[in-house]
Amino acid sequence: MAIRLWGRPSSARTQKILLALAEIGLEFEFILASSTMGGGGHTSKGNTPYGVVDTPEYQRLNPNGTVPTINDDGYVLWESNAILQYLAIKYAPTAFYGDSVELFCSASRWIMWENNELIPPMHNYVLHTIRLPDDERDPAVAEDCRKRLAKAWRIVDDQLSKTEHIAADTWSFGDIPMTIRVHRWSLLDGDWSAFPNIARYYDVVRRRSSFTTIANPNMHLAG
Repeated sequence: MAIRLWGRPSSARTQKILLALAEIGLEFEFILASSTMGGGGHTSKGNTPYGVVDTPEYQRLNPNGTVPTINDDGYVLWESNAILQYLAIKYAPTAFYGDSVELFCSASRWIMWENNELIPPMHNYVLHTIRLPDDERDPAVAEDCRKRLAKAWRIVDDQLSKTEHIAADTWSFGDIPMTIRVHRWSLLDGDWSAFPNIARYYDVVRRRSSFTTIANPNMHLAG
């Protein structure tokens, strides 16, 4: 039985799982689900969400009513980083962390860091520049998010001056969220001149065959 994945294409957390599944080459069923986004865009602009997440059936799987969630032959898991680690351990220990406890932990550190330091300011930046109606956007919030991201990108750039990829010289599952974030910010801002090591990294990771899974700008700039 193929893995079932509930999520939405414009969700970076869902994209983590889409990219991981592409890296592994696993078949899956994708069920569109969201309380805030639909085929037409964000609900703040009057669009209808994909739904599903507020149904009793879904909330028995994920009581938070969030995405992504997977069902792997009866094993249900939510929280994108937990799913990413699960897929790494179960299906691709060699490819995703070289069967190394140390690399697994280093990669885990970076996916947690991304969750804490990159997701919040980038999410709010997208809200206040793209997704919210014009009269609800706050330029001050967007500028504060840009400053927070610049600080975070300096940390990433420094790490990438020491290693070819984010957790080591070899690719690991820690590069999955970072690839998504670097690509999304490239579409939003496009200027890596102050971060040459990120520019080099972006050029490398977008050559991976799996990158086509998250390459479409509409997945990142959906309003």
